[in-house]
Amino acid sequence: MPQNPLRGAFFLLHGFQLLTRPGLRRYVAVPLAVNLLVFGIGIWAGAEGFGRLMDQMQANVPSWLGWLEWLLWPLFVLALLIIVFYTFTLVANLIAAPFNGLLAEQAERIITGRGPGAGTSWAELLRELPGVLIDEARKILYALLWSLPFLLLALFVPLIGPMLWLLFSAWVLALQYLDFPMGNHGLKFRDMRYRLWRRLPLGLSFGGAVSLATAIPVVNFAVMPAAVAGATLMWCRELEQQAGA
Repeated sequence: MPQNPLRGAFFLLHGFQLLTRPGLRRYVAVPLAVNLLVFGIGIWAGAEGFGRLMDQMQANVPSWLGWLEWLLWPLFVLALLIIVFYTFTLVANLIAAPFNGLLAEQAERIITGRGPGAGTSWAELLRELPGVLIDEARKILYALLWSLPFLLLALFVPLIGPMLWLLFSAWVLALQYLDFPMGNHGLKFRDMRYRLWRRLPLGLSFGGAVSLATAIPVVNFAVMPAAVAGATLMWCRELEQQAGA
């Protein structure tokens, strides 16, 4: 029976709703703060760098070419969105990875009434921190290695290239956030990719919704914890039964 191709996007919306649950609020604070800090620094640094670039151009370009500034600002905004979508999302998830794992664990307890284990204490979190960061670095390396060919396609192949880039970005974001509930159950990165590939439309719908939400001012600051909660709900409702596949 065919499923609604937008079903993955609905899980992100439910993730925002889950953040308001009393048992989850205190687990949201750190991921939310990390997201605010990383995105804030990224946007400020990008705007400052572009401002200096524009000043240098105006000092060296004839006045009759001043109209170029109006052309370059939209291009800057587009470039900034790509950077925010990709680089800063990965960096924010790397920093907040241990806390996102706790958030996914608690979200699963709220959703199902049970968790992936007896519960992770803060002492256990510190002990597991090196392994968590190594796993997160592997995901980032995977994303960066595969991003190069897709980025080249996006730049040099009209229409099809940008479409493939958007699909690839959605795939990476779905993997990024599903890793937290799946990792809590001991799944390896290869297993995650295999199980998500079997539900590719669901994953792309979820990842595409995350990309879209990241582009919305103010909303984008809460996207990371909402995506973790939404991915946990998607794992519990759609993907957990494949764990023995």
